[in-house]
Amino acid sequence: MSNYIALGWSDLALAALFLLVNAGLSIWLRLGLARQLLVAGARMVVQLLLVGLVLKWVFGAASLWITLGLALIMLGFAGREVRARQARPLAGIWGWSLGAGVMAGVGLMVTSFALTMAIRPDPLWSARYALPLLGMILGNTMTGVALGLDNLLGALEREKRAVEARLLLGYDKWSAMRPQMRRALRAGFTPIINSMAATGVVSLPGMMTGQILSGVDPQEAVKYQLLIMFLIGGATGLGVLGAVLGAAWRMSDARHRLRLDRLSKAK
Repeated sequence: MSNYIALGWSDLALAALFLLVNAGLSIWLRLGLARQLLVAGARMVVQLLLVGLVLKWVFGAASLWITLGLALIMLGFAGREVRARQARPLAGIWGWSLGAGVMAGVGLMVTSFALTMAIRPDPLWSARYALPLLGMILGNTMTGVALGLDNLLGALEREKRAVEARLLLGYDKWSAMRPQMRRALRAGFTPIINSMAATGVVSLPGMMTGQILSGVDPQEAVKYQLLIMFLIGGATGLGVLGAVLGAAWRMSDARHRLRLDRLSKAK
């Protein structure tokens, strides 16, 4: 199958009318969201156009170092987003490095596994395969990690007395924080669990839909989507686990004390 249908700028302009309708409704209902909708839409257009130009150049260059450089840039922005989505992140470099470090380890490991064991492009580091895979894995892992960290750090601050009471009763730091850690892990796992449960019945994933619209056989599109969902699920689980354990370790010390002073100041 190769029934690829090219889109023109007029087609995109027609689709953008729905965004303008939403902005108009926001003005009519006095929601105060019109400006945000339009700015977000404009940013999306500019960013995607720039990404398209950059990726076209990167694919043509076929350079391992350029591919690695872009991967590091993606990881840096992902770490920044994780920190920005927390009400009170860890203070100092920990606020950025914990999320970025966990995602770097998990994202690169899972992407490398997919490239070497499943897809096997030639060369293995081909940017056409490596960067989109890494982007999908990072995007979903980022959401889980941010939710897990925000849930844990917020719970430790709110439930300070309960945690310290368990410490006074002789619990070690891991046992004292276990209820908060469990809730944080559940919060981080929830988006990917919901996504996997609804895929195919409630929604058709974006990658699979894009492949079908571009003329790929639906069965082949399903195989690729299943591969991606398995990779995303595994990366998200490992990322959330690593981030929550790392944050719990940072929020305590060798003397088994709760260290709320290691949180950044309230926004």
